[in-house]
Formats: sequence, structure tokens, C-alpha cells
Amino acid sequence: MLELKLNGIKKYMEATLVLEDVSLEAYDGDRLGIVGVNGSGKSTILKVLAGIEPMNYYPGYPQTTSYGYDEGLIHVLPRDTTIAYLEQVPAYPRGLKVIDILNLAFEEIDRIEKQMRDQEETMKKVEGIALEKALNKYSSLVQLYEVKGGYERDEKLSKVCTGLKFDESFLEREFDYLSGGEKTTVILGKLLIHNPNILLLDEPTNHLDMDSIEWLESYLRNYKGIVLIVSHDRYFLDHVATKIVEIEDMRSTSYKGNYSSFVEQKEENLRIQLEQYREQQKKINTMEKQVKDLRDWAIRADNNKFFRRAASIQKRLAKMERLDKPVLERKNIHLNMSEAERSGKETIKATALTKSYGDRLLFSDAEVMVHFGERVGLIGPNGSGKTTFLKMLLGEEQTDKGKIELGANVKVAYLPQKITFPNEEKMLIDVFREDISIVEGKAREYLSKFMFFQSSVFKKVKHLSGGERIRLKLAMLLYDEVNLLILDEPTNHLDIDSIETLEEALEEFQGTIFFISHDRYFINKMSSRIIAVEDYSLRSYLGNYDDYRYEKEKVKQVQESREQLVPEKKKQVKPVKTTDKKQTIDQQQLLEKIEFLEKELVAIEEAMDAVQTDYTELNKLHNQKVELSKELEEASDLWLTSMD
Repeated sequence: MLELKLNGIKKYMEATLVLEDVSLEAYDGDRLGIVGVNGSGKSTILKVLAGIEPMNYYPGYPQTTSYGYDEGLIHVLPRDTTIAYLEQVPAYPRGLKVIDILNLAFEEIDRIEKQMRDQEETMKKVEGIALEKALNKYSSLVQLYEVKGGYERDEKLSKVCTGLKFDESFLEREFDYLSGGEKTTVILGKLLIHNPNILLLDEPTNHLDMDSIEWLESYLRNYKGIVLIVSHDRYFLDHVATKIVEIEDMRSTSYKGNYSSFVEQKEENLRIQLEQYREQQKKINTMEKQVKDLRDWAIRADNNKFFRRAASIQKRLAKMERLDKPVLERKNIHLNMSEAERSGKETIKATALTKSYGDRLLFSDAEVMVHFGERVGLIGPNGSGKTTFLKMLLGEEQTDKGKIELGANVKVAYLPQKITFPNEEKMLIDVFREDISIVEGKAREYLSKFMFFQSSVFKKVKHLSGGERIRLKLAMLLYDEVNLLILDEPTNHLDIDSIETLEEALEEFQGTIFFISHDRYFINKMSSRIIAVEDYSLRSYLGNYDDYRYEKEKVKQVQESREQLVPEKKKQVKPVKTTDKKQTIDQQQLLEKIEFLEKELVAIEEAMDAVQTDYTELNKLHNQKVELSKELEEASDLWLTSMD
């Protein structure tokens, strides 16, 4: 039975207390999602468990732990449990290829296999008792090799490479020349191949496209050990986590279920805490009134008995542990903008859009239309051309053929993926006022709508968090009235609180929102339509991400059912003979063909219903329907003739 327990963990970073009281439990098959604001200590918990967090040494202070924490208890069973952590990209010897890095996961298997080969050589040279001993040792090595998964090596490697989309050309690339995201993905692959008992993942979905994330979700749901995941991807946590551990004010609280279940439970807990707080406040007010009344009576009656009773109640008040009032509604962005001039109905339009880089084709005669007021998410695999599409839209890249343009009266604001400012040493308020004419008082009043209060406006921008940078950039963009917001991965590197703050702010925006995102939870909340980059074109799906997945699954099922019918289509229908000997057989063959064609037409009609908004696919299916209808008509006429 695999078991992991943390009890009362306290951790200092030098003299700063980072974790005060963290406890959690996990067993075989548990997948714990660890959530909390940036800087709350989530990653520190994983590093402590992985044994890579440095230990604090103080003169005269006895160090009793080996994990690098200061107080508490970590309990892991069995003792030989293996723990692996999705680490920052380590330094490897130069010249190693991706396949070499992945094969490092098999170091133990390679060592056992070498011992087996050595033992085979030994067995060739000995006889008698020595041979018997050598055979026993060899048998033990073979058994260990099997237990460690030596015979499944190729299967493990193939499974992970397929899931993470590592093709042959990628496997042969030098690791040193990969991007940061590619290196992290390779390290994740190595970790999954290693298959430890306890898997520690810190933001595993960063740098993965949606297909790879969905494969990882499926992989982790079937993982036999324990998985601890630090993630801001709420959709991922909904589909993977069986427990949620929230780190707040350096303490942990555990909840059963996935992320959505955690949100419901936390809201219920806050409601109960508020009731308890109100009840205590009533009791405190009553006791304080009693103290005041008793003292008044004591003075009027000159009776010390009332003073003693008042003092007794006052002591009880002093000893009472006061409950803090729970915060049910956090401060949020309030745009309160006067509505910008409405743009024309056609906000974004692309016609016959073609773009390639060298031999790499991105778009071929792609068409798209975004109307005023829509909230449209652009999705597609990494490298499919999403960012290139934005650059062409903003005039930073040129099309090879066709055109892409903004509609009439469109006033656009672009929020890039990486937000930087020309001078990071400047104060927030100075950066905001740099290119506009506004007095400081009015600027502070406006910035307060974006949750910058009091002295926070005097922070240097280099000290701003990711969420604060987005809020400042939005404040700058929206000061001039706009009716189109273009967002490139706006939730990257934000904690969940910051993402939800951004979502609530965007819900107030009255214009058009066009965004790229891999955050499926964000897409579900924000989008009224999905545009997917597929087969070098732009295909439209009404609704949010779940609606898109439903439509894709529906089309897939129709295609699979059609493929199952294909062998029947290949049956050769022999021409009808007029001889009495074969007439019955020929009629049966015609009936089989008619039934098959009717089934094909039903399947095509279902496929057409599933892709109502994809006009390219509809046209293809319509043409197939026309041809099959003609074929069915001919077969029916032939069958009727054979009946005469």
C-alpha cells in the first residue's frame, strides 16, 4: 500500500517563514491538485518532497530532517518508494539528442541489462557449483529486469513519444538547441517514462498544446501511483484531480473531489464561517452590554458585587478566541467605461488567406468572419499559425495571398502574451501617464478601477506580478475607448485568483473579444464561438470549448461508423443476368447494395448536421450525397427492372 503523509510542515527561506502548517494525505491512485496564489509556497512543497529544497542551518539548532523543512513530519511507505519531480531544465553534456535524454529514464534498466550480459559471459566459463550459483544470480537479474519494466521499454517510449508528439525528426534534434518550452516537455516525457511511485508535477501543462494536454490527462487518470500537481489550469484539475489542497496564509486545507467541487465546498465553508462569525459577534455585543450595565448598576447602588460580575464577564471576553470575518467578495476590476463608438458589423474578415514560411504551409485559402460583439477563441496545435494570424491581423506580417482586415470604425487594443514596459524602473502611475494628458488625482481615481489603491500606484513596474502587469496594461489600453480587444494567451503565468479577476473584468467589456488561449476553462467562460486551425484553414464552431469537443467527437463517431461500412462498399455487384438460375442471387446483391447506399446517405446527413457552420466541409459532404443519391437511384431502377 503506497502512502504519503505530511503533518504540520513548517519551512523557512533563510529568515522568512514560507510555510507554517501544511498537512496532506495521499494513497495509491490519488491525484492531488495544489492551488493557491503565486508565492504561497505551492512549489516549495514539491521541492521539499523531492528532497531538493536546501536545508536551513542555524548555530546550535539541531537539524533532524533530511527533506529540507524545519518542523513537522513526512511519512512515506514503503521505504523504497521512488519520487520524481518535474524539475527546472537541468544541465546535460553538450551534444545529447532528445532521444538520448529520454533514454536516461532507462539508466537502471540499462545497468541491470549490462549485469545480465556480464553474467552470461561468466556462465560460459564456469561449471558445476559455480555455474549453478551463476545461474541463480542470472535468474534474479532477469526477474529484476522484468519487474523494472525492461521488456516494456520500447512500448513505454513509443507511448510517451506519441502522446507528446515527439516525431523522428524531433527525437534527433540536439537538446541544447530546443526552446525553453520544448526542453520542459522533453523533461516531462523523461519523467513519465521513468514512472516513479510518486510523481511531482509543477505546472505540467505549460508549453503543451491541447491534444498533448488531453493525452496527459488520460495518462495521469490511469497512473497507478500518487500524483501531486501544482497547476493554475482549472480544466486540467477538473479532469485529473481527486483531491484539492489549497495553500492560503501559509496553511493548507484539503477538499475531496476536483477543482469545481473544491470551489463549491469552499463557498459553503465560507458561508458557515460567516454564520459562526455573526453568532459570535452577537454574543460579544451581548456580553459587552452586560459589562456596561453591571458597571452602571454598581456605581448607582454602590455595590461591589456588580463590579465583580462585570469583571468576570470581561475576563471571559478577553479569553475568547475571536473569529475573523470571512471575505466573501474580493475586490475586483470595475471598468465602468463609457461605451466606445460601435464598429461595423464585420469586425475581422479574412478572405482567401494564404501564408507559408519556406516549405511550411500555415494557411491555404482560409476564410473567417468575426462580427461585432462576438467573443471568439482561436485554437490549434502549437506551430499551427495562431500567433502568425494575429501578426497579419495587426499588420506586423504580410499575407502571401488573400487579405485579412479590420472592419469599419474598429478601435483595437492588443494585449500581448509577454507584457513589458519601456522603462521598468518607473513607477506604475508614471508609466500610465507617460503618453496621456491626465492629472495625478484623476489618474489615481482611474487606476483604482483596476485595483491599484493608495501607495500601490507608486510601485516600480519591475516589481509588479504577472496579474498586476496585465491590469496595468488593460488600464492603459482601455483609457482610450476601444471596441475590439485582441488577447494572446492572457492567462499564462497567472494564478487562479488573477485569472478569475481578469475573466470578471472582461465580462463587463461591451465590444468584440478575439483571443488565443490554451486555457480551456477560460475558453469555456469567455467564448461564444471557437475558430480552430485545421487542415490549413479556419473552421468555425458555435459555443465554447465543451461544445467544440462535442461536435468534434460527433463527427469522429460518424466517420468511424462510415469506415466500418467501407468494406461492404467494396463488394462487387455483378450485372443482372436474365437467366432464371442466377436471378435470385443478383436481386439479393442489388438489395444489399441499396441498403448500404441508404446507410451511407444517413451517415452523411448526420455528418452535415454536425458541421452546420463549416461551409467547406458541408460542401464536400453535399457533393458526396449527390453522387450517392444518383448511385442509389440507378441501383433501385435496376432492382425494379430485375423484378419484371
